[in-house]
Amino acid sequence: MSVTSVDKDFDKLTLSLTADFGAPIQQVWQLWADPRQLERWWGPPSHPATMEEHDLTPGGAVTYYMTGPEGEKYRGWWRIDSVTPERALEFTDGFAEADGTPSTTMPVSTVRMTLTEHDGGTRMRLDTAFGSKDQMEQLIKMGHEEGLTLAVGQMDALLAG
Repeated sequence: MSVTSVDKDFDKLTLSLTADFGAPIQQVWQLWADPRQLERWWGPPSHPATMEEHDLTPGGAVTYYMTGPEGEKYRGWWRIDSVTPERALEFTDGFAEADGTPSTTMPVSTVRMTLTEHDGGTRMRLDTAFGSKDQMEQLIKMGHEEGLTLAVGQMDALLAG
């Protein structure tokens, strides 16, 4: 599996995931930049994603839903804060209601994804910052760490593709 570490820091309210791939940065970047590729890994295997909107420009949005095993839909959104093509992406990540509007009751987090060259391939780091310890604990109890690890674990097969 490509995920090499997942570190939680409850004092800093962060969860950091590191993954190493035997593919060039440009190829790993395309897994984020191409909505058809993103939806092939952005949910755990049991909850595949469908991207509805995908605008990776500052101020842009990504909207999607994940479909569960019984056909249930879980919606989410990103607001793009900054983009450095083939190197970094920063976005605010949140849950959405059934009609696609951002949830006002669920936690929102900030995610920074960085890609660097590493051992002839690419290292991807995802740093998620939470608004409070309660929000971090809530998302971890909901399976955030496991879901993210399973999702990122699907990237290897796509890169081998």
